[in-house]
Amino acid sequence: MSTFRIAGVIPARLSSTRLSRKVLRSIAGRPMVEWVWRAAASSGLMDPVVVATDSDEVASVCRERGIPVAMTSPSCPSGSDRVREVARQIDADIYVNIQGDEPTLTADFFPPLLSLFSRPEVQVSTLAVRCQPHEFTNPNAVKVVTALDGRALYFSRATIPFDRDNTGFSGYRKHLGIYAYRKAALELFASLPPSPLEKLERLEQLRLLENNIALYVAEAPRDTIGVDTEEDLAHAEAALKGAAGPAIA
Repeated sequence: MSTFRIAGVIPARLSSTRLSRKVLRSIAGRPMVEWVWRAAASSGLMDPVVVATDSDEVASVCRERGIPVAMTSPSCPSGSDRVREVARQIDADIYVNIQGDEPTLTADFFPPLLSLFSRPEVQVSTLAVRCQPHEFTNPNAVKVVTALDGRALYFSRATIPFDRDNTGFSGYRKHLGIYAYRKAALELFASLPPSPLEKLERLEQLRLLENNIALYVAEAPRDTIGVDTEEDLAHAEAALKGAAGPAIA
């Protein structure tokens, strides 16, 4: 990956509908966004790794902790649009869109995501893990099916593929919402209007598939705890207190 300049971007809105001010909520003594930044920065694969925000408060908290910040417009409709704004401020070949509410990310998530770019046909990459049985029918655990070469065929909140003959299939794969884009693919994606399937399933990545932008899926080392509720916050805190956690010396 040394031939590419790779920038990591953590979109961080302060307003959140399901969990108020979640990117600044304290987890095991650190704001959530700091855990995410430490994981990304400690991978050593991205330079810089910045928090992209429209909030002066988020920016202030980050700067106090030595975390680089890129200010973006409050009118950005999505995290991808925020990443595109950063791409106009910071030149790179590849941009990684890192969710600001994934505090249990660790440095080892980034090599599989970025190693796919050794293949010239890969324009966008993402991650998946084996789906646990209790999440097979959970619409918040997004399923992905891929071609044999790893190219995503479809993402859905439904349980795909459908086991018609009740064979006991258990190989469902759960999508993790971290993406890496070549610069041109990011610009194209963010310039396109929301697509019909995207609006139906409320899954932004379907815009790529509906516009014939290939998205390739690598295997993540493990699942993460995405934080949307107080219960998620408690689970993340327990996990981080019980482990060394991502850290930089």
